[in-house]
Amino acid sequence: MNTTMQTTGRTIRWAKRYDSVVRLMTLGKDKALRQISIERAQIKPGDHVLDVGCGTGDLTLAAKRQAGQRGKVFGIDAAPEMVEVAQSKATKAGIEVDFRLGLIEALPFPDDTFDVVLSSLMMHHLPEDVKAKGLREIYRVLKPGGHLFVVDMQRPVGLVSHILTTVMMHGHLHSGVQDLPVMMTEAGFTNIEISDFWLKMLGTVRGEVK
Repeated sequence: MNTTMQTTGRTIRWAKRYDSVVRLMTLGKDKALRQISIERAQIKPGDHVLDVGCGTGDLTLAAKRQAGQRGKVFGIDAAPEMVEVAQSKATKAGIEVDFRLGLIEALPFPDDTFDVVLSSLMMHHLPEDVKAKGLREIYRVLKPGGHLFVVDMQRPVGLVSHILTTVMMHGHLHSGVQDLPVMMTEAGFTNIEISDFWLKMLGTVRGEVK
């Protein structure tokens, strides 16, 4: 798989080191982070789920376990290296997930396809214009009554959060998950809820489609 998706968002290419870096960033809490994310995402058996910026696929595979045999789960990433590693994990685990190359700002799916869209530790890699376009695309592919669930870095406020964010190698952040609700509202989402998540370095936001 040699195709590279063209985007102005940051594309992470070091797939073979990615899991180790995430484990380091989350101070060894990566598995707990995924489990809590799946619980809060409220995925039901039979749901159709999309994981945007799926990386090496661990959250996507967890979503498939939650959605069950009747559920259909897809993961997209701009980096072919990530897609290859994710597909290899799925094959080894005997789990059917459709991993493919794709961009959040041009999702390769029809309107009203998914019950749930997930985004984990990806939004902060996007420039503001791509983020806004991506949220509009997510809104488009969600079914009426579906929802988006995001876990991402919080913009640091105060000394302690600046220190913690720097420890997680993201001390440069100028916007964070707490800034997403305005963009989500502009994209059409309703019933938007935001909350702290794990030591307040991370946060979650959830928004619904009417």
